[in-house]
Amino acid sequence: MDIRSRYHFHALPFTREIAVSHLFGQPQLTEAVEAIVHAVESRMSAAVIAPAGSGKTVTVRAVAAALPAARYRVRYTSVTDLSKRDMCKEIAAAMGLPPAGAYNYLVRAVKEAARAEVDTDALRPVLILDDAHELRPDVLSMLRVLTNFDMDSRLVLSIVLVGQPPLAAMLRRPEHEDIARRIVHYAVLGPLSRDDVQQYVTHRCAVAGAARAPFDQPSIDAIYEVGRGNLRATDVIALKSLEVADRKARDTVDVTCVVEARRHLYP
Repeated sequence: MDIRSRYHFHALPFTREIAVSHLFGQPQLTEAVEAIVHAVESRMSAAVIAPAGSGKTVTVRAVAAALPAARYRVRYTSVTDLSKRDMCKEIAAAMGLPPAGAYNYLVRAVKEAARAEVDTDALRPVLILDDAHELRPDVLSMLRVLTNFDMDSRLVLSIVLVGQPPLAAMLRRPEHEDIARRIVHYAVLGPLSRDDVQQYVTHRCAVAGAARAPFDQPSIDAIYEVGRGNLRATDVIALKSLEVADRKARDTVDVTCVVEARRHLYP
């Protein structure tokens, strides 16, 4: 029997395929989204910093959804270990510009396109840079150039840096003081609490169509112990536990299912 049939889901739970409107609104995510949106509305920049699997991408998806398309044009690109020119090519491509040319030309093209969106289209450009902890130091410094308009007298382009804790350490370096000053809010995400995990599991089951979450309390406690409140780890262990329970033809996930799921996932 498919787990959707056994547990009365209309969609597979605990996957990344979930609408922004169905995201779990734990307080730290809600507060982070509101603060970043406020920073962008103030024409400033922000950063989201958290370990892998802690909900960074979920946060910026919610930020993008909260910015009205009639007023903002949001672009997203994921950072890899690139040179300044190659990073500019990625940004240019995200903005719909030809990703070719020398570094100075690309910087100028990106800035002119951002200025045109404000002056001609009445739209505020927002650039989300994911995996920003992988930025090279000289590339991070380049972001100051991209946000400098009219001798720094005009705020045009907002940047949202999204990365793991090394990004925070990089921004504290003296040579990055200029770009750090342009970031008016740092959203730091932590793990879910034990109660959060219970509410999260219940929420994801409800979104998937179940009238009740098919997990008993000891299994929820076990999921918390395995995942330690990490959002991605919670998804993985919860889904695997459901698969184990389904294979055993159990209508409720108990702690033995979580233990077996953990053994399969982390041998």
